[in-house]
Amino acid sequence: MGSLRLLVPRWCRYASPAVLRARCAAPGIGSGQAPLLSRPPGQGPLPGWRTCSTSQASCKLPGSDPREISAGSSAGATEEQKDDDDDDDDEGVEFGTLSDKFSSRKYYHKTRAHFRDLKLQEEGEEEPERKPRRGPKNTPYWYFLRCKALIKEDKLAEALELFEVQMLKEERVQPEESNYTVLIGGCGRVGYVKKAFRLYSDMKKRGLIPTEATYTALFNACAESPWKDSGLQSALKLRQQLQSKNEELNLITYHALLKVCALCSDLRMCLDVLKEIVQKGHVLTAETFSFLLMSCIKDSENGFRFALQVWQQMNKLGIKADSHTYNLMLRAARDCGIGNPTVASQLLLSPPENSPQLKLPPGRRKEKVKNQRKKGSESAAVQLDVEAMEKQLFQETLVQPEERIQQQNKDVGQAEAEPAAPDSPSVTRSRTGALVRRAQSEMERKQPHLSQKLPFCNLPNLLDSRMADTAVVSLGTVATPSHRLALMGDVEGFLKKMKEDNAEPNIKTFTLLAELVEPQSPSESSLLALLDDHKVKVDVTFFNTLMRKRSKQGDLEGAKSVLPALVKRGLSPNLQTFCNLAIACHKQQDGLQLLSDLKRSGITPNKYIYSTLIAAAVRQLDYSYLTEILRDMRNNQVPPNEVIIRQLEFAARYPPKFDRYKYKNPYLEKIDGFRGYYYRWLKVMAGEETPHPWAKYRTAKPGGQDSKAETVQEKEAGC
Repeated sequence: MGSLRLLVPRWCRYASPAVLRARCAAPGIGSGQAPLLSRPPGQGPLPGWRTCSTSQASCKLPGSDPREISAGSSAGATEEQKDDDDDDDDEGVEFGTLSDKFSSRKYYHKTRAHFRDLKLQEEGEEEPERKPRRGPKNTPYWYFLRCKALIKEDKLAEALELFEVQMLKEERVQPEESNYTVLIGGCGRVGYVKKAFRLYSDMKKRGLIPTEATYTALFNACAESPWKDSGLQSALKLRQQLQSKNEELNLITYHALLKVCALCSDLRMCLDVLKEIVQKGHVLTAETFSFLLMSCIKDSENGFRFALQVWQQMNKLGIKADSHTYNLMLRAARDCGIGNPTVASQLLLSPPENSPQLKLPPGRRKEKVKNQRKKGSESAAVQLDVEAMEKQLFQETLVQPEERIQQQNKDVGQAEAEPAAPDSPSVTRSRTGALVRRAQSEMERKQPHLSQKLPFCNLPNLLDSRMADTAVVSLGTVATPSHRLALMGDVEGFLKKMKEDNAEPNIKTFTLLAELVEPQSPSESSLLALLDDHKVKVDVTFFNTLMRKRSKQGDLEGAKSVLPALVKRGLSPNLQTFCNLAIACHKQQDGLQLLSDLKRSGITPNKYIYSTLIAAAVRQLDYSYLTEILRDMRNNQVPPNEVIIRQLEFAARYPPKFDRYKYKNPYLEKIDGFRGYYYRWLKVMAGEETPHPWAKYRTAKPGGQDSKAETVQEKEAGC
């Protein structure tokens, strides 16, 4: 059915049926004439009239009957309908007519991305570029969790790119404080100081308020920096800014600041931070003293004595040490000396009542501290205690007068010459350098090999605060690490003290003990049994430590004897194992045999193994040995690093006062041949460039810009 177009005036909507019939039946409308309500095609409707298109079902007006319309009007409408149909064909398609073409489709299927890609491949068209994702954006908390997971997987560069590119540039998500803090913490763990402070600056520009966790991460970044001086300057600058703002720091943030001072500065600066911690009313813990011990270890001359004094102060506060603290004491015994024995005896063996101590009220709250600060009495007293501790640590003049020292030496000499009663408190020098009871020395004289039969004897333990004052009068020469371990009770006394403090020894504890015990001693032999008793799983590093000790003594066969015990425990040697064996390869035959064994095992020697062999050959001035090592490096294409080049340059240099025309030196006969081969070897070997510590954490710059200039600036600035 075609549509009927009528020009209906507006009054028709409100006219009664009788009026409509009268108007439609007006004279002059015949069968061949056009109706009065119509206009010629192509012209618009009359003013005040609107176009109405209706179907057959809807052309009925309210209250009208189509049968009452005259025949003339019907004929006119039919003629007008034909003219309108022609006009519709010319004007275009009317609404609703397109559905006839698609009426046969009953099912619609979605196109998968896989089929679309196949179609593009068949047609040879390129896939269109993907537009930025539309829809709901990821939340800042989602980015926080994602960056945290990437940092935990050691993917800091990906975390930084996710934050800076996708979050800020692509999705334009407004970051929160937690997004910056987690990234600053990741940069802090790897020592990326520059990036950490850049994020901190951007954080402040966005109006975000840093938290204590943010400051802790910044201080940790300074502590882990590869350039300690630059890290210390950044930390001090940040500390000064926080003090100017009167920022209250918690104990964890102070510990991070203590870590900076311990690794980048010295013990005096750590004690300065400790004063501030005590003044703020924080309760000291074992972790606090662990950072003080770390600063003590930096002093290679007096560090062991400092560590013992810090340990005594910790005991007086009633703080029990943990496994990490005990391991730090072993490190101090391994790496540091005791300093002046007279000063050490006076400071370490003084009665407890004469030693200053930190009198801290336990569990003091900040609210109480604010009230106490107004009074100023208690805080000042605590500060004086810390200052007294500092004076005790660094008072080198605290030495007995010369007359008393001579009198004491005279008394000790008389005690050694004249026999004394078993209960007499007279003493003599023991094998550890300490002066112990006379009864024990007599027993050692009667049984000279007692220390070899019994690995653990009754030695004084300076870690024990309950040690009797009369047990040790003074300290003698404490020269070796085994002597310093004996002052802490040796292996058995040290482990017993750990058990009293409920500190479980770990594999690092036993590895440090393996470095401290005397080589080929019963204590060294009993370490494996002690490992099984404490149910500690042994690793390759423990056996490598035993092997390195024997290799440093030149005992190659003794170092090789550790390998069966290593294999018996189900472990496999690594490159560090062969590097420790290379230390004892002083002869050319042994070194070349080691390289041959590595080749048969399918292992390519690395630069550390070659560097160790070169050092052994240089000590022997064996230039033929050096030439064979360089030839093997060339065959395996192992690039030398700066350490190897420095070793070879030293070996190729003539002695300063050597004149081969005056006399003949059998050790330097082959130096000319080595020099010639070495200079030819340098031309064909590519050196290894030392990578920048932050190179793998830098994100790619847009446009592929090179960051070498930035790297050079960082090296020049030392940051």
